[in-house]
Amino acid sequence: MNLSDVKKKAVAYIDDNAGIFTGVSDRIWETPELSLKEFNAAKLYCDMLEKGGFAVVKNLCGMPTAFYGSFGSGRPVIGILGEYDALSGLSQAGGATERKPAPGGNGSGHGCGHHLLGAGSMAAAFAVKHYLETSGKPGTVVFYGCPGEEGGAAKAFLARDGLWKSLDAAFSWHPSDVNEVRTGTNNSCIQVLYRFLGVSAHAAGDPENGRSALDAVELMNIGVQFLREHMPPACRVHYAITDAGGVSPNVVQPEAAVLYMVRANKVAESVALQKRVDRIAEAAAIMTDTTFERVFVDGLAELLPNFALENLLYRNFEMVGVPEYTQEETVFAAALRETYSSGGADAVPGIGPMFDEAIADQVREKTGGLKKPLCDFLLPQYSGTGFVPGSTDVGDVSWLTPTAQVHAVCFTLNSPGHSWQNVSCGKTSIAHKGMLTAAKVLACTAIDLFQTPELLDSARAEFDRRSAVGYVCPIEPGEMPKTI
Repeated sequence: MNLSDVKKKAVAYIDDNAGIFTGVSDRIWETPELSLKEFNAAKLYCDMLEKGGFAVVKNLCGMPTAFYGSFGSGRPVIGILGEYDALSGLSQAGGATERKPAPGGNGSGHGCGHHLLGAGSMAAAFAVKHYLETSGKPGTVVFYGCPGEEGGAAKAFLARDGLWKSLDAAFSWHPSDVNEVRTGTNNSCIQVLYRFLGVSAHAAGDPENGRSALDAVELMNIGVQFLREHMPPACRVHYAITDAGGVSPNVVQPEAAVLYMVRANKVAESVALQKRVDRIAEAAAIMTDTTFERVFVDGLAELLPNFALENLLYRNFEMVGVPEYTQEETVFAAALRETYSSGGADAVPGIGPMFDEAIADQVREKTGGLKKPLCDFLLPQYSGTGFVPGSTDVGDVSWLTPTAQVHAVCFTLNSPGHSWQNVSCGKTSIAHKGMLTAAKVLACTAIDLFQTPELLDSARAEFDRRSAVGYVCPIEPGEMPKTI
């Protein structure tokens, strides 16, 4: 398959400016910022967009690190999503094959590759802008800076405020250990913190006057354990005691807190289950004669796949092709892979292999029995509605406009998620190549929609069918993103 002339120009634009985009990625890698605190990254992106001729709108929905940059006029309006938050405790030297925290820094690192995700999406938006300028075609491209994917669910807050409804389609991508088009659905989830308040007292000399907040937390946890038998089998409830009330056992603990995460395949089920957990918290407070504060943290919906857009992405992925690796890159990848377990012969990476044994067999064969350090091919196309574990706030976008994503190789095969190995690989030419490949695929697919807007008809029809039950927003009225 060959790229059309307009797509060749978009690909060439990305190649000609590759140093700019990889430079942005590296700068964000060097200054990792946690969710909702990505002030340097947001400023860098906004400066780049403004200098590049995009109209920039900042402080979206009251979030200081959320923004968008738009170019063009008229329809279709195509959104390209970017992320840029890091993870705590993952400081790591780049290009190293041993655990070695980066000198200086703040202890954080880009273990999920969001420094690449944002820069690659911006590269795609710039390439589409170049296409619109040179072709004279009507249409608008919008690059969205979306903070707090790792904890904050900014896209869901933006969904609550209706931001995504203005788009005709949205695209994103994610760094991965395979090249594929993302499909299927996943977990929705909601996070709520419960802070219990009691009365301190001497645990031996004056216990009758004490009211233990820690007792309330423990009773709540017991109540939720009994709830597990009576909730839908696909649901999950996780918790962490964030404040046990102190370290003195002879003091009745006056304060204690527990953070809960409720997950379900369907966001409506998460909302319903969350209400049951709330009632258990109320009961625990009554039993212990304490009070509690309920702090809503965040929530997000499951993904709605869109096969029509997935087909377009796959066709362009085939035409763009996958990166080729040098001997030096392969040697580095092999050494890095020696630092973790591959998970055994059955751990075939990718979404298609989870549901199609023929695809799994092809991946095993092309990776030499999963022994190759890098995936150097595009996985066979697979579209389905099967469940994939994990959660992402891209799901909330997919409930308001047709949405699709790709995965591109930026990490070694079967690399563990949120790992120092990902941080190390994230500032190498391997990661840069994957990022630029994803940018080209997204740009070329967006160009298809500008060249032939009728392609959106099938995507919209599919979206209307899948979203017909209506979007249940997990974000509660009046709430703003927060970290705990």
